Amino acid sequence: MPSSRPDSAKLPSRKDVRRVDRVIIRFAGDSGDGMQLTGDRFTSETASFGNDLSTLPNFPAEIRAPAGTLPGVSSFQLHFADHDILTPGDAPNVLVAMNPAALKANVSDLPRGAEIIVNTDEFTKRAMQKVGYAGSPLEDGSLDGYRLHAVPLTTLTVEALKDFNLTRKEAERSKNMFALGLLSWMYHRPTEGTEKFLKSKFANKPEITAANIAAFRAGWNFGETTEHFAVSYEVAPAAQAFRAGTYRNISGNLALAYGLLTASRQADLPLFLGSYPITPASDVLHELSKHKNFGVRTFQAEDEIAGIGAALGAAFGGSLAVTTTSGPGVALKSETIGLAVSLELPLLVVDIQRGGPSTGLPTKTEQADLLQAMYGRNGEAPVPVIAPRTPADCFDAALEAARIALAYRTPVVLLSDGYLANGSEPWRIPELDELPDLQMQFAQGPNHTLENGSEVFWPYKRDPQTLARPWAVPGTPGLEHRIGGIEKQDGTGNISYDPANHDFMVRTRQAKVDGIDVPDVEVDDPAGARTLVLGWGSTYGPITAAVRRLRAAGQEIAQAHLRHLNPFPKNLGEVLKGYDRVVVPEMNLGQLAGLIRARYLVDAHSYNQVNGMPFKAEQLAKALKEAIER
Repeated sequence: MPSSRPDSAKLPSRKDVRRVDRVIIRFAGDSGDGMQLTGDRFTSETASFGNDLSTLPNFPAEIRAPAGTLPGVSSFQLHFADHDILTPGDAPNVLVAMNPAALKANVSDLPRGAEIIVNTDEFTKRAMQKVGYAGSPLEDGSLDGYRLHAVPLTTLTVEALKDFNLTRKEAERSKNMFALGLLSWMYHRPTEGTEKFLKSKFANKPEITAANIAAFRAGWNFGETTEHFAVSYEVAPAAQAFRAGTYRNISGNLALAYGLLTASRQADLPLFLGSYPITPASDVLHELSKHKNFGVRTFQAEDEIAGIGAALGAAFGGSLAVTTTSGPGVALKSETIGLAVSLELPLLVVDIQRGGPSTGLPTKTEQADLLQAMYGRNGEAPVPVIAPRTPADCFDAALEAARIALAYRTPVVLLSDGYLANGSEPWRIPELDELPDLQMQFAQGPNHTLENGSEVFWPYKRDPQTLARPWAVPGTPGLEHRIGGIEKQDGTGNISYDPANHDFMVRTRQAKVDGIDVPDVEVDDPAGARTLVLGWGSTYGPITAAVRRLRAAGQEIAQAHLRHLNPFPKNLGEVLKGYDRVVVPEMNLGQLAGLIRARYLVDAHSYNQVNGMPFKAEQLAKALKEAIER
């Protein structure tokens, strides 16, 4: 493998190098210690090296949480391997703990024998007492089951930067780059990309740029020369894990933004995003605001209601309209979603789910908005609901949501979540000829002939295949029509209070959603199992990893995963009835399982978790094994 040492570290290595097939690393510290940046840079270099990877950022909701406290710990976990992987990993092989709080908050997740790198400079008596340590865990024997590396990261960083014109406090801020350099040496990560990133990030502050690069190189050199680390590790590229193509590392929110942008180009429609900032959806607004050159208009509204109101107006005006939010915002947007149902206009409502209720756990993940998406409006107001399964799949899910919205003239809810939004994985950039054609025709002229022979435009005359009404751009001569939330007369679109007409329109709107063309659910069942595990959304990775473990141990189990939650795939009922047991793992209290029981009269068994974190593969494997043997 070509050397990727920084220029200052060209000496031949005296250390042993061990080949391993996968590694799980967790960086942890205060929310001001730069752990997310450190993890992101390590991930980017790992992606460029060609490993398969999966990440789990985990941070407090406060902008600057109380320093040195357990609630203030921010962490970033990365699982990378020389083969196909599906999750950020259950238990870290390496923990980098920048202070006592980071150690205490994370040490229970480590398996015996794991490596712990601690910043000893932060293990003061006061800092340890703040998190409940009576004495130093570095000296009391409580860490004897681990490979402990006690490293004065702050002191080493300050010493490396002594020739720079920086205060001690400014120099200390680069300790995360020292740690990154050390871990980059330890796992033979490329370094050129990080140095290029630092030059770009601090382009207007050359002294800070040089200091961070110096700290990064010092960390690398420390690993190479110190007696603390006698071994470094190699994880080969995952050459067999990827089909041919060009790849990049991508987070779920970035993939979603790119998917929306691509959908607008494939539909030949301007993209309009009406949004109000809310965790964890704000990154979509931030990203799309950078792409005015592609005809994207982003509107940061004063509140959630204004955001969706503007988006619905843009849909009426002929744009591919989107509003992004999380669960609390969906509650505020519900009346306008109902209006979009009545107006029968295409609108994408992106819900990046988080822990609830109310403000709940803003930076933690959950899948508890499914019933809200299905039923959270007054009256009979059905909307299609789809859910991506991985961070990269958010791109395809955005395209699919746009296809349905445009073809069927309906609002569509896309249910991502915080785990997908902030996590990342390799994404194969699609070729242009692989993208769907989303172009549709606006109404151009009259579409109905009256009994007297005159031709008129009926805004609610429907396509016989899709039941979609025509989409007439305001200002088109002869296509003037009335809009609003009061019930429309079938065909003419005039206001109607007729009971029979209302009954017909309600049933027609439901039939339109029920008739949406969605692919059949695919079942992975190589051995004719009696137990089926059914999932949706971000549970795909942990479920699939658990199923692989069970099959490797000789257990027979089938797996199916739903993207389309309303309408369900047409073959789902038949699939479910083909198994003796159906287990539905969800990060809620059983919402999909309840829908399955009600719709198909199948005794679906729930396995639930609502702790703000994704499932662990081993945890699911144990639960599914019990279900198989029940």
